[in-house]
Amino acid sequence: MKKVSRFVSPFRFVVLLGIVSLFSDITYEGARSINGIFLGSLGASAALIAIVSGLGELCGYGLRLFSGFLSDKTQKYWLFTIVGYCVNLLAVPLLALSGNYKIAVFLIVLERIGKAIRTPSRDVMLSYAGSSLGSGWAFGIHEAMDQIGATVGPLLIALVLSLKKDLRMGYGFLAIPAVLAILTLIFARFSYPEPKDMIKKEETIELKGLNKNFYLYIISVCFIAAGFADFPLIAYHLQKENVVSSNLIPLFYSLAMVSDAISAVFFGKLFDKFGIPVILFGILLSILFPPFVFLLGWEFALVGMALWGVGMGIQESILRAQISKLVKAEKRGTAFGIFNTFYGFSWFLGSAAMGLLYTRSVVFLVLFSVSAQFASIILLFFIRRKIE
Repeated sequence: MKKVSRFVSPFRFVVLLGIVSLFSDITYEGARSINGIFLGSLGASAALIAIVSGLGELCGYGLRLFSGFLSDKTQKYWLFTIVGYCVNLLAVPLLALSGNYKIAVFLIVLERIGKAIRTPSRDVMLSYAGSSLGSGWAFGIHEAMDQIGATVGPLLIALVLSLKKDLRMGYGFLAIPAVLAILTLIFARFSYPEPKDMIKKEETIELKGLNKNFYLYIISVCFIAAGFADFPLIAYHLQKENVVSSNLIPLFYSLAMVSDAISAVFFGKLFDKFGIPVILFGILLSILFPPFVFLLGWEFALVGMALWGVGMGIQESILRAQISKLVKAEKRGTAFGIFNTFYGFSWFLGSAAMGLLYTRSVVFLVLFSVSAQFASIILLFFIRRKIE
């Protein structure tokens, strides 16, 4: 007879994984805030730093297709999650021991590879908890805790460096949240050895697979990702056009992160009740950020960053939650891998396009961003009845 204590509640499971993500984001987002400076101090050129950043993100998204497929094939979701987190997190404090930029480059890319290994499997387990808790609520809570870590990490590194101006000391300090994340993950593993038990028995997921509706949904997600301007470009514009002083730009980003966390929880709860229309409403809100940020004054830019945060919150919560409604449990690792891979490539291509458009005309950039996101709204509107 199975012990009841082996899983207490889906909510507790989501919170545990949320704590893991909170400590994880403190670790690698803290590191990402100084990686460029550290590589430069080791003799890396600006071109190499840019290439390493792009390569890391390419690996971080592209490899999710394979890790998701393998996790489904083996059904070893905990194994992929734990291995991925260990690689992802332990690569960061090891940067403190880097003797040259080649070793640092290897560790920076390895950190992104670790994230690629664990993300699809972790999302599959979150989807199991969302079966009874509500998928939007589950992913929303997780994203909110994730963004708390993403906000705190760079601030902690700034504090450490203000006390002792030593980049290696900063990386060494990040070993603390890294270990806390791994310990919490191990505790979650022993508390919930079979996350699949959280799936409601009455859920009819066995009738759904990677069909046409799933791929139409992925196409709509690609439009959203391609039309979403990355923050470095926004920060560049705010500084170049003197919209706000440089020292205030991080505050604009912090506002976006707070908006991200709040909207993930708020829209996640609404999604569980109303479904696809919540995604459509969220995109309609975020579609306003390009003209606000790129064409108007600082007051509108401030509102625009809050709307940008809404868009990020939706993308990281209910867009993922919808996968749970489209794909049966045994195929969700593959599904999340496909979702993340296409999302990442679309984001990369869209960012490159907007970067080129910015050099020609800011208006062209805004038109591209708004048009791509609006295209996703149209597609989602026409397929909503098929995918709900």
